[in-house]
Amino acid sequence: MAIDFAALHEPLVEWVHDQTAADASQYVTITPFGELHGLNEEQSFRLLETCKEWGLLSDHYATMGDPAANLTPRGLQWMQERQRQRADPKARAVAARTGLLTWLWHQKNDGVGHPHVEVILQSPLSLFAGERLTPAEFDRAGAYLMSKGLITGIKTGQTEGPVRAEITAEGQDCVEHYDGDVSAYERRNSSGNTTFNIGENTGNIAANSRDFTMNATTSKDGIDPAAVVMLARALRQAAPVLGLPEDDAQELTELATRLETEAVSESPNPSRFRRWGSQAIGILESPVVSGALGSVLATYAGVALPGLPSA
Repeated sequence: MAIDFAALHEPLVEWVHDQTAADASQYVTITPFGELHGLNEEQSFRLLETCKEWGLLSDHYATMGDPAANLTPRGLQWMQERQRQRADPKARAVAARTGLLTWLWHQKNDGVGHPHVEVILQSPLSLFAGERLTPAEFDRAGAYLMSKGLITGIKTGQTEGPVRAEITAEGQDCVEHYDGDVSAYERRNSSGNTTFNIGENTGNIAANSRDFTMNATTSKDGIDPAAVVMLARALRQAAPVLGLPEDDAQELTELATRLETEAVSESPNPSRFRRWGSQAIGILESPVVSGALGSVLATYAGVALPGLPSA
């Protein structure tokens, strides 16, 4: 039987976390987990290798004859972030809307008309951070999508949203061009210019416009720390409105913080500037970024950090 080790690595990390909740440094044999999923010992070892490659589990001190592991510091951080996501009602609501709209797109594509909304609970699209969303969350998601004209449906007196639903042409556009991100879809025709004030009124970057100004000068060494601070602040302001997935938006914010911290240090390291700046540009140039703001910021990064390597 073909084993999808990539699909099992997250459940295994969670399982190890649950088994070692009292002490994350404790080792635990993963044989029971393997047996639960129909794995023999060799396959359990291979699954463990997959998790090690992800940097989430370690078997450094385990015996050779036993597929045992514990969480690495990165694995523990990953679990804590996963639990934080699960407890975030806003993130769960967004996931339910995106999941339901995408699922209805697939149903339409497969020729299924007005399926029961509750059937989504049998689909991987009902999972968020490894946990299945609830019927109530999908009921609210259906009501929201219906109010936006992205789906049509049949409601009852016992539900907030439709019990049977079908995606509309607008909903199909949202899935096909915006990956089911309703907020990004609604921003597509935004005509207003949002101004981001950088530093102490030393420049501004305008979203949704090709008309913008960039005030940045470089030092003799090629990089002006003050310009890097301005860039970092602009990245932090823009991260929530670029239409990025949550993980990418968080990574962009973290890169901005690193850039600013390095810029105000006693001896800024140009190689760090360029490495983090290159990673930030890679995110800004992602195809999911909506509007012109991403390209504006990427251009500004090239001015503030000349000589950036390819992302």
